[in-house]
Amino acid sequence: MNKNFVPQIPYGTRDLLPREAKQKRIVEGALADLFSCWGYDEIVTPTFEYMETLAVGTGSNIQQHVFKFFDKNNRILALKPDMTTPIARVAATRLKEMPLPLRLFYLTNVFRHEQAQAGRQCEFYQAGVELLGAPGPAADAEIVALAVEAMLEAGLTNFQIGLGQVDFINGLMAESQLSPERQQQIKSAMVTRDLVGLGELLSQSGLKPAAQELLQQIPLLHGREDMLSRAYRLVSNDLSRAALDNLADIHKLLTGYGVDQYVNFDLGIIRDFDYYTGMVFEGYTPGLGFPLCGGGRYDTMLASLGVANPATGFAMGIERMLLALERQGIGVSVQGKDVYIAWTEGKLAQAIEAANQCRRQRRRAELALAAEPRAVAEAVVRTRGYEELIYIE
Repeated sequence: MNKNFVPQIPYGTRDLLPREAKQKRIVEGALADLFSCWGYDEIVTPTFEYMETLAVGTGSNIQQHVFKFFDKNNRILALKPDMTTPIARVAATRLKEMPLPLRLFYLTNVFRHEQAQAGRQCEFYQAGVELLGAPGPAADAEIVALAVEAMLEAGLTNFQIGLGQVDFINGLMAESQLSPERQQQIKSAMVTRDLVGLGELLSQSGLKPAAQELLQQIPLLHGREDMLSRAYRLVSNDLSRAALDNLADIHKLLTGYGVDQYVNFDLGIIRDFDYYTGMVFEGYTPGLGFPLCGGGRYDTMLASLGVANPATGFAMGIERMLLALERQGIGVSVQGKDVYIAWTEGKLAQAIEAANQCRRQRRRAELALAAEPRAVAEAVVRTRGYEELIYIE
């Protein structure tokens, strides 16, 4: 082998060193306990799926970011880019006889071709929940409230949820009678908050100036209940107004959960997956230019897999959560090792017994693997941060 060879890791991946890995595990453990307390059961699905399954309901936007490869029968496989479709597959097959609603949660890694940057990699970790088989504002409010509680449980206090509804924009798009291609271009500009590009698309659309002005305003329609009332006066079609009524109903329930102070309305949120059919939301914190979590209602995906059931859920980025905590100066407490056990020549058997006793008491004990002088053992304790030295002589 070339002596100058330095092994690299693939683009968009990263190693988590012991402290980072421990912080990740602590946050994931706290979230798993929280989800369980809300009645959700954990589910684990394969790392890769058939591409034809993932293509159901995800739309072209996500498919172009998928890692694909072939099996020995030349069927196209793909690393899962999110967990919503795999969970929908399980619900429509393995769990279709279970009583509804189904409450499921997951902790997993997912894969997407991305431009790697802080908080965004090609392989990243997510925690999330899916509530299947429950229509209406009560289910959506539970999901949003649980997302708020998840961020609080992880240690964040300074964050905000933006709550939107895709049918608000869908009603306006239907009213515009633009071609499906032009509608998709306009939606894409709204997803990326490209106000300049949105303005250019609208100026070329042939819409009346008043309609152009309203669509141009959508990414700016965010605020509290007074904004919702103002938006209601701006639209006249039934679908958009029903979407606003739905948001008002969800918000009323969030007040009952005691989390409404963390929630604002944001009608510019439409998310970048085509499968959303109602309420959508994203969670933001100062200092990060991307959402920590996001989700919403997707009532048609299970039908496309053979079982017609409503569904709602969210996913949270674990690395993004850790980055947000770091930037806000909030430490994730990582417990050190309790005991270092060292020994003189001929005392290994007694040292092993001492280590066994510590571990039976759930103390974190590390055993020296060779005899060493007390002075060396004391130096190890100082440099590695052990709380206690047990020296067998």
